[in-house]
Amino acid sequence: MARPCAVVGIGQTDYRRRLEVSLEGLVRWAALEALEDAGLTFADIDAVVIGKAPDLLEGVMMPELSLADALGAVGKPIHRVHTAGSVGAATAISGVTMVESGRYDRVLVVCYEKQSEGNATWALSGGKSGGQGAGGTFAPWIRSYIKRSGAPEHIGWQVAVKDRRNALRNPHAHLRIPDISVEKVKESPMLWEPLHFLESCPSSDGAAAVVLASEDLARRGPAKPAWVIAHAKRSEYASFPGRDPVRPRAGVDCAEALYRKAGITDPLRQIDCAELYVPFSWYEPMWLEGHLLTAPGEGWKLTDSGATELGGSFPVNPSGGVLSSNPIGASGLVRCLEAARQVRGTAGEHQVEGARVALGHAYGGAAQYFAMWLVGSELRPAFA
Repeated sequence: MARPCAVVGIGQTDYRRRLEVSLEGLVRWAALEALEDAGLTFADIDAVVIGKAPDLLEGVMMPELSLADALGAVGKPIHRVHTAGSVGAATAISGVTMVESGRYDRVLVVCYEKQSEGNATWALSGGKSGGQGAGGTFAPWIRSYIKRSGAPEHIGWQVAVKDRRNALRNPHAHLRIPDISVEKVKESPMLWEPLHFLESCPSSDGAAAVVLASEDLARRGPAKPAWVIAHAKRSEYASFPGRDPVRPRAGVDCAEALYRKAGITDPLRQIDCAELYVPFSWYEPMWLEGHLLTAPGEGWKLTDSGATELGGSFPVNPSGGVLSSNPIGASGLVRCLEAARQVRGTAGEHQVEGARVALGHAYGGAAQYFAMWLVGSELRPAFA
């Protein structure tokens, strides 16, 4: 039986268009902050897990080797994870399984991206010019969702405004637009129908880190731990006959596995808040449905009701989300650590009052890779 694991340290850089620091300095910034939060040093860490999006984004191959020294991993096991945009959450889960297995007692997980030193659209197009970009891939599926669900056009604008307003409460956030409004989003340039410029994520530099520990060490730490209640990963092919990219089967299976492990039967009621990977505004209602938080056709209605606002019944992306900060390789880990901050009660101005159980989520590729975890303020929360 897997032994319990907890988040005992959290660190993150600021997320900006360009950070004038080397790759080594970037990852070390987040790692040192996480270690300080945990009351530890590099000497206390048994293994390191590093994650990022495709190496083409910066043109640095095998960063797990070149960054080992900066992460105190010389002479220690260092592992690399890559699952496209979901890599941050997948890397966190890989670290958790190492602790759960009993092989390591403390694991440092670090993810990063420095988009200012590369060309993400070129890299994500397989190193070919003229690529359509991530938005070009997802826009037709968003249009299908709108047609299928009957959602009104303002939903995307509403999500963009909500997340950008939340970002104003988060000092780490990249995009901070004080005068954000539905009208401002609506009037911004159209990029890929129906996505406007202000419904899309930025290109960010940044890194994030967490320290994971076994139960006995977590209980002896200086700060309140965030217990990893359950986690799940699933994937599917990007293209096959009958595939539904609006509601991918792998995403449904991932959510089902997660809730089953946690003993959750009514996720919308039993989970207090969620950090969902929403790089384009319409993916909030799409993932509310695709991960069984609402029934099909009901996700946009939950958004429209105001329930996903910071003060609503089910806050989504209180940190500002991927729409406000997107260091691709780290974005999934940011979702996971922000969920952990909520249940530790350390989220500052974007804290959800009374948060006991929080969901961290990421997806990647052609909406084909999924990774999710649930963290709680208690190791074994009681779900009524």
